[in-house]
Amino acid sequence: MKLAEFLAQVRDRGEYHSQEEAEHISTAVLRVLATGITPEEADGLAAQLPPPLDDVLHREREGPESLGREEFLRRVADRTGARPRTAEWDAGAVLSTVADAVSDGQVDDLLSQLPADYAELFGRPG
Repeated sequence: MKLAEFLAQVRDRGEYHSQEEAEHISTAVLRVLATGITPEEADGLAAQLPPPLDDVLHREREGPESLGREEFLRRVADRTGARPRTAEWDAGAVLSTVADAVSDGQVDDLLSQLPADYAELFGRPG
């Protein structure tokens, strides 16, 4: 999926006013997601996302932090300046688009590393 298509889907799902807002939200959600998955998983996901979103996932770190859903959403809210409920909406808009943009196997791999209650954010039944 090309960047413009990815951001258009995020913009529609999140009901954002501009492509720039959709890109800002996407970057924030992906940065927080990267902290909760292994570097190898981040690389695998990055390989299937369009530039510059792929670069967002590359970070130097030892391993994943254990992020429960509430902490994940709190960190998204911190990065976007939103309230936690809005951060849940933002995360769902981005992560459900990620699920559409990458292979099912990649989504399954991601979900296997995250708490079960993340599945809903990716548009998957919990």
